[in-house]
Amino acid sequence: MTKNLTEGKPLQLILGFAVPVLLSLLFQQFYSLVDTMIVGKTLGSDALAAVGSTGSLNFMVIGFCSGVCAGFAIPMAQSFGAGDEDLLKRYIGSSTWLCILFSVVMAVATALPCKFILQVMDTPPEILEDAYSYIVIIFWGIPATYLYNILSCMIRSVGDSKTPVIFLALASLLNIGLDFVCILTFGMGIAGAAWATVISQGVSGALCLIYLKKKFPILQPKGSQWRLTLRQAGKLCGIGIPMGLQYSVTALGSLILQIFINGLGTAAIAAITAGSKLSIMFTCPFDALGSTIATYAGQNIGAGKIHRIRDGLHCCIILGSVYSLIALAVFWVAGGSLSLLFLDSADALLVENSRLFLILNAIFYIPLAAVIIYRFCIQGMGFSQMAICAGALEMVGRTAMGMFAIPVFGYAAACLAGPVAWILADCFLVPACYHYIKKVAAEHQAALEQHQLP
Repeated sequence: MTKNLTEGKPLQLILGFAVPVLLSLLFQQFYSLVDTMIVGKTLGSDALAAVGSTGSLNFMVIGFCSGVCAGFAIPMAQSFGAGDEDLLKRYIGSSTWLCILFSVVMAVATALPCKFILQVMDTPPEILEDAYSYIVIIFWGIPATYLYNILSCMIRSVGDSKTPVIFLALASLLNIGLDFVCILTFGMGIAGAAWATVISQGVSGALCLIYLKKKFPILQPKGSQWRLTLRQAGKLCGIGIPMGLQYSVTALGSLILQIFINGLGTAAIAAITAGSKLSIMFTCPFDALGSTIATYAGQNIGAGKIHRIRDGLHCCIILGSVYSLIALAVFWVAGGSLSLLFLDSADALLVENSRLFLILNAIFYIPLAAVIIYRFCIQGMGFSQMAICAGALEMVGRTAMGMFAIPVFGYAAACLAGPVAWILADCFLVPACYHYIKKVAAEHQAALEQHQLP
């Protein structure tokens, strides 16, 4: 069930690994998409705005969870690439205990003060209660988020990107059913959508756990391999926490931006929410390429095949650029129609504003693809601390647009805040990535020469 990414043509390996990851991401976004569609169509634009007003806060917290798990998987991929099964299992044992600790602490630390945070964000009073009832359930469900993410990352670290997709697909079907039952049958409102998401994510995680125990002996620690040791914990946290913080720092900029968007009113929030949901769905291929290059770089670092990283990186950039042009064409032709998945056709201005958001963002999808691919490549090589700098630049870009551009130019400036942040991040990530490839190659060559000395 494992897959070695250190042998074979990079393009073929990347496509073979990225497609299942893409399907997994699409199913994961399907949770949110279905929630938003049902909320918007059955509960109205105010309810849709309530969900949207929590988006940046949700991403800041859940993004940290996903980033930590992805970071924990990098030492696993490196160990697998090096053929060190014992070390791989020790990383798995330590990461399991760390995830349990992180999930409990984060659930308590985020759920308890979240209403106060929403108030600080200047969430409109008419949607505050709905926003709170949605996000507090999502935060209490953080252990389910950790369960799925760490198990799927473990499985992907040894080259299997297909298995998590199957279980996430099943959970997506469950999510749809629970949405209708909770929202339409039991009348639970926005809280029903949140419960559907948490339960479905927990089910997908449980299925991954059952399958891992049956099919992946290489991922099952035994005896002392389960111990949480300082050495393994330090390496895992040294990579995982910076990756999680990178997501959170980026999201902090979105959170600050959301405060200024909230000032534009409920209609603007609803339009950007609809556009954002579609944009996130359409940019899943970039995230799939990013996850792929992280595992690809990690395995090849472990195997000492540094020269393959640049080839894989360029394959991902080409694929991302081609897809960016396709996405722009789709939004240009059908952006308004796609927005009707969330908005009522009677709200013509909302539909047009949502289409404007999609087009202005899609024009800059190539810089976005570069942000994700170069950042994940840096992280896959083990330099996740440096990616925080890119997140800080994104935060600066979004904050500056919120403080200085939105008050002057209004809605259009809110649409362009993301593109400005991506371009700033690329100014750091692109040269940094090639610098670290050269650095790792030089260190590897020096180690080989040292080893050959008598």
